Amino acid sequence: MTSTLSRGYHVAAFSWYAFVVKSLAAKNGEKLPPGIFVYGGPWKYLTFLNLLLQMSFFGLAALNDLQPGEKSKSALNRCKDLLFSVFAFPVGMFVVLLFWTLFAYDRELVYPATIDTFFPPWINHAMHTFVLPILLGEVLVQPHIYPQTKHALAALGGVGLSYLFWIIWVYVSVGIWVYPLLGHFSTAGLIGFFFFNMSVVTLLFVIGDKLNSHVWSKDMNKMKTKAK
Repeated sequence: MTSTLSRGYHVAAFSWYAFVVKSLAAKNGEKLPPGIFVYGGPWKYLTFLNLLLQMSFFGLAALNDLQPGEKSKSALNRCKDLLFSVFAFPVGMFVVLLFWTLFAYDRELVYPATIDTFFPPWINHAMHTFVLPILLGEVLVQPHIYPQTKHALAALGGVGLSYLFWIIWVYVSVGIWVYPLLGHFSTAGLIGFFFFNMSVVTLLFVIGDKLNSHVWSKDMNKMKTKAK
């Protein structure tokens, strides 16, 4: 029953994200709000990168479900667990929490009102709201083996630095910050903001690990034994 549920869940989640990404791609060619796709297109926005990350994870999970025999020892299963635990869960949760926190404070800092004429409300929620319950659903339908914390945090830190250098490159190239909020910081403020965000992502990784262990404690012991 659990296996059937996880298969259906993964296919449904992958299909949903593929539909959202396709809907965003269909916007190509429409009149854009000033400044949003000046350089790098949607590839400079963490929200869009996160959509691709979620779609990739659930696609990989759906492929893994099709494997015959013992899945826990397969390379595909290990990749799926790594992608979820280190990236999909903490980054996805971070996008939702940070976006709505900043939106509640001053939406112009992160999602100017002019964007509403380009993205309908359902797309906004698809990008910034539904990610959270879908990830929590994944925690409930299937256990995941988490890597050692030091390795996970090293990978997260590397990806975080890469994204920081990317948005700085965009600013240096065209003089526009990816998010208007960043223009309010000094250099020291930007560094502090980056480390604060990485601290939040680290905390979300730990929370994901704890949730996974709490929900699947008995199953995790069996999975770790079989994976050896």
